[in-house]
Formats: sequence, structure tokens, C-alpha cells
Amino acid sequence: MAKVSSDQLGTEPIGKLLIKQAVPASIGILVMSLNVLVDSIFVGNWIGSIAIAAINVVLPVSFFIAALGMAIGVGGSSIISRALGSGDKQKALKTFGNQIALTLLLTIAMVALGLYFVDDLIPAFGGKGSIFPLAKVYYTIVLYGVPFLALCMMGNTVIRAEGKPKFAMIAMIIPSVGNLLMDYIFIYVFDWGMHGAAWATTAGYLFCFGYILYFFLSKNSELKIGISHFWLNLPILSEMGSLGFVTLARQAVTSITYLLMNNILFNLGGEAMVAVYAIIGRMLMFAFFPVFGVTQGFLPIAGFNYGAVKYDRVKESIYTAIKYASLVATVVFIGLMIFPDFFTGLFLSNKENLPLEEIMTNAFVMDHAPNAMRMVFAATPIIALQLIGAAYFQAVGKAIPALLLTLTRQGFFFIPLILLLPHFMGELGVWLSFPIADVLATIVTGYYLRKEIKTKLTVA
Repeated sequence: MAKVSSDQLGTEPIGKLLIKQAVPASIGILVMSLNVLVDSIFVGNWIGSIAIAAINVVLPVSFFIAALGMAIGVGGSSIISRALGSGDKQKALKTFGNQIALTLLLTIAMVALGLYFVDDLIPAFGGKGSIFPLAKVYYTIVLYGVPFLALCMMGNTVIRAEGKPKFAMIAMIIPSVGNLLMDYIFIYVFDWGMHGAAWATTAGYLFCFGYILYFFLSKNSELKIGISHFWLNLPILSEMGSLGFVTLARQAVTSITYLLMNNILFNLGGEAMVAVYAIIGRMLMFAFFPVFGVTQGFLPIAGFNYGAVKYDRVKESIYTAIKYASLVATVVFIGLMIFPDFFTGLFLSNKENLPLEEIMTNAFVMDHAPNAMRMVFAATPIIALQLIGAAYFQAVGKAIPALLLTLTRQGFFFIPLILLLPHFMGELGVWLSFPIADVLATIVTGYYLRKEIKTKLTVA
């Protein structure tokens, strides 16, 4: 794959450039999504469907802490992209050093708190009944590796801001492949059960961190920082925080959503209903990989050209990204509408002599998950506008609209819907909340993006 330097972000044709950026991002996200998917399939088949529900309970807590790294990465990378676009190399270096220092300080503190309150957090996120002991095992082990995951997520966005999508792709692939390999060894060969699943995940984080460290120490990176760059700089932290808060707020709302969904569904149908949501959650992570890939590819292009005051290229990148992302989202939609039973069945064990509880859970999941999946993904073809629109404001450093649009779907629409509709419609109300929130959020995002293009992106 051709190498892309930061300068090329402002000169190459947008369509070609977006493909160069988006394809590696999509492949990386695909492998990460396959990791989540196959990891859950391994756990479901070798440990049990209750174990999938246990992982689903733990993910919001560990991912929120890791999202600190992503937030710092995205906020800082927006600064780096614009700094490189305007030729301010020193600001880019200072920003990168501050990203590393802040990621370490915050994630280590959050992990300490997460371990101290473990017995309170797991039940709060729906880890009740037979889910609790499995969730506690997985949570405690995985949390030790979360600071490394945070550094990886931060570093990956910086690699992409440098215009090096191939290296960013490899960084995303390494933990996934490592995790799946360790899954086989720890769960299947060593028969470590839930301990094996947790250690496999943590090992994947460490493999990724090793590669990210190699990249920035090698000649492949333009960002060669010194000790002085690690000293925290208030103006940079302020700008980084305002932009990164968008990503952090998104993950915070996602964690709250998991908390509410797991508890609402547990009350509606117990552990089996939580398992249904766990499977659908895995499909949400997996199915949208090409759309997220286009979004990730779009960010550095929009940020660089905005910093270089090439507004015509910014507009072209918006339209091209929406077109590409809508196309792949439609393909995803068709596949999930036709084959929901197939995807559900992948997660369920076919072993003989299963415990009665596991047999009953599997039957319940197979009966409920396919129709729920169809409803959850009903608005998939239109989500590209929602994602690209919110990403644009983040890429160009407009923190407030980026934050509001990012929170629109889950915070302003989805959470109120899942608190309201189940009272009148039960389980059906939970699943219908997904497409309704998608449609409303897309309308709002489309309005503000159109207004921004017409009033702000005038050709300089």
C-alpha cells in the first residue's frame, strides 16, 4: 500500500486519499471487530452464553477507562493534524508529549478506583445472579491491561494524524490476532475458563502497546519528542480536553446505556435477556466496521485541509465520506436483515450434555435475538450522515457542536426512549428505541452539517 505523508493529505485527490485512509482503518476495525465477535463465539461455545453476558457487563467499565486514552488521542490528534497542516511542527510535538503524560496519569488513577469499587460497579452494570462471579473474574484481570489499551488507542489516532494509515491498521490488527491466539491456548488448551478469556484479552493489549512503542521510536514517525514535551501545557491541555471530551462523553453515555440496558433487560427476562443484548452488542461492534473505517479515514483529511484553509477540499471530503459510508452501511443492512438467525447461532454452544440452565438460556436467545437484531439495525442505511457530520466538527476543532451532535443519538434520544417505551411496550420498546433514535439523530445532524457547509466552508 502506498505510503501517505502528512503533506499528501492536502494535495492528493479526495476520493483516492479517502480510500487510502479508510481501507486500512476499515481493515483494522474489521480485525478488532472480528476479535470481539470471535472472542464472544469462543466464550459462548467453550464457557457458555452466561459468560457472554458477563463480558458484556464488564466492557462498559473497562472501555470507559480506555476511552480516556481515545479521548486524549482524538483531541490531541485534531490539534496535531491542524498543526502539521499549518506547518507548526513544535506544537505538534508538544501536543503528542502531553497526550502521553495525561493518558498515563488519568488511566492509572481510574484503574485504581475501578479495582477498589469492583463489588459495587459490577452489579450496577447488570452483573447480577449467576453473571456476577464470572464478570468479577474477567473484570479484575482485564483492568490491569487497560492502561496499555488506553495508550494504544491514543497512539493509534496520532499515527493516523501523521498520515500513516497502514501502520495504524497494523496496530489495530495485532491485539486482535494476539487475543484470538491466546483465547485458543488459554481457554481451549489450558482450560482456564473465564480466567483464560481475561488473560487473553490483556495479552492482546500488551502486544499492541509493544508495536505502538516501536512505531514512534522508529524512523517511520515524524514526531520525535524529548523530555521537555512531556511537561503539561495548559493551553494545549485545554484545547485537547475540549475536543477530547466529545469522545469521552460519547463513551460515558455508552457506559450509561449499557448500565440501563442490562438492568432493564435483566428485569424483563433475567440473565437470558442480557445475553440477547450481549450478542446484539457484538454485532453492533462488528457490522459497522466499514462505516467507522470511513469515518476514521475522513478525520485527518478534514482536519489537515481545514488547518491549511482548503475549504473546497474539506467540503469534498464530507460529501465523499458520506457517499462511501452510506454505500457500505446499506450492504451491512441487507446482510443483517436476511441472516439474523445465522449470526445468532454462531454464539451458542452445540456441545452435548449442557447444563439445564445453559440449554434454557440458548433456547431463549435463539427465540428472541434474530427479531431483535432486525429492529436494532433497521435504520442502518442512514447512519453515515450522523457519524460523518459529528466527526467533521471534531476534526476541525469545533468542540461544542461536536459534543452536542455526538450525544444526540444516545444521550438526547436513545436513553429517554429506553426509559419510556418499555413501560408501554415491554421488550419490543427496548429494541424499537434503536432505530427511532437513529432517525431523529440523523435529522438533527443533517440540519447542522448543511448549515455549516453553507455558512462556514466558503472557498478561501
